[in-house]
Amino acid sequence: MAEELGGAAGSSGPAAESDEKIVARVCAGESALFEVLMRRNNQRVYRAARSIVKDDNEAEDVMQDAYVRAYEHLHEFEARARFSTWLTRIAVHEALARVRRRNRLASFDAQPEESMPATPASSPEQQTSDLEMRTVLESAVEKLPDEFRAVFVLRAVEGMSGAETAECLGIPEDTVKTRLHRARGRLREMVLESIEPAVPALYEFHLSRCDRVVAAVLRKLGIQR
Repeated sequence: MAEELGGAAGSSGPAAESDEKIVARVCAGESALFEVLMRRNNQRVYRAARSIVKDDNEAEDVMQDAYVRAYEHLHEFEARARFSTWLTRIAVHEALARVRRRNRLASFDAQPEESMPATPASSPEQQTSDLEMRTVLESAVEKLPDEFRAVFVLRAVEGMSGAETAECLGIPEDTVKTRLHRARGRLREMVLESIEPAVPALYEFHLSRCDRVVAAVLRKLGIQR
């Protein structure tokens, strides 16, 4: 894949370049290189979206919309923040907007049972995940309040800095610290502390999902691979 996108392997290929340099190349007309940016950032964007919408399939939809929006506004990226932060913030805004729309629709539903989102069929990826310890942790994270869960996933799972998380969520950095502390406290009440080493595997982004999202976005943008 790297050779297809960037020619012969070497220091001049996209794999050796920063996101910001690749953005410049995409803006200059090398639209196919947008795939490199997606594949580099897929896991972070998925985790951010998934932590907010709480649904695998909807998280993929958020990713696609966020990538299309990012591509359409790529010339507006000014590198004042890292590209990954800029991109994640777009995904967070899209995810939050979907949740707000969902809540508004639910408020007009006279039958409570119809306001509940449908449970998606278990995918092979999820069936595999269910057999592993991290399922317990995912369940605990799902029970966190929305504002705690988003901070926890971006900071503790994805490893973003406090400043990056604050910028993505549009809140003060001190608020990020407070919410992260409280989220950890609540998790300790729900699961054993020995599970903490499994955190990096939370919401694992499988290659099949990566390929699916990339292909869908490239189709929407009309980019030939």
